[in-house]
Amino acid sequence: MASGFFARVYNLWKGFLSIWISDVEKQHPDIAYENAINAMVEKYASLKKATAAIIRRRDDTADRLTRARTGLKQVDTDLNAAVSTDQKDLGVILIQKKQALTEQIAELESEMGQAKNDADTAKASLMQVQGEINKLKAEKDRMLAKMASAQARVRIQEQIEGLSVDAEVKALDGVREHIKNTIAEANLGEELGQTDLEKRLNKLRETSGNVTANDEWEKLKAAKAGAAQRTM
Repeated sequence: MASGFFARVYNLWKGFLSIWISDVEKQHPDIAYENAINAMVEKYASLKKATAAIIRRRDDTADRLTRARTGLKQVDTDLNAAVSTDQKDLGVILIQKKQALTEQIAELESEMGQAKNDADTAKASLMQVQGEINKLKAEKDRMLAKMASAQARVRIQEQIEGLSVDAEVKALDGVREHIKNTIAEANLGEELGQTDLEKRLNKLRETSGNVTANDEWEKLKAAKAGAAQRTM
């Protein structure tokens, strides 16, 4: 029961860790590519060791096959000599040895064919992994360059759309408001000055009117007095 509980906790923690790593890699694609490349390099190193072991087995088999073939040639030579000298007992032993070497060579040739195929397959896999590593490195440079370009375009678009306004631009709002207020004060002064001038002009017109009326009254009185004197 306890082991099952801890296993579930471990799997849960592993899941959370995987999600967290995935989020980090999305924010930092260079890390994601570097992790992938490092994993491929580790795979390449392991495969290289395995390939070396396969090639060593192939070479060992080739050496054994060469020695067996050389031994068979020597046995054939010795057997011919035994026949020529009529040494039957020695000839029988050489025939048995020849049969054993022939069987051994057949097995080694079969083993050699398999070893060559294994070595060729391992080398092809090794070259494929190496090619994938080079492709990943090239892709990393290409994609990170595209990412940097896209980020620059996003920043420019945000500035154009007003999503990112600098503090200096915001500060101009207060300056604009101050200029508008100053203009309004100046306009108000002109309006007040015009109103005062109009009052003075109206007062002057009233005074002029009174003076004109008084002059006219005096003229009328003088005219009437002159007429009365002429009657007498």
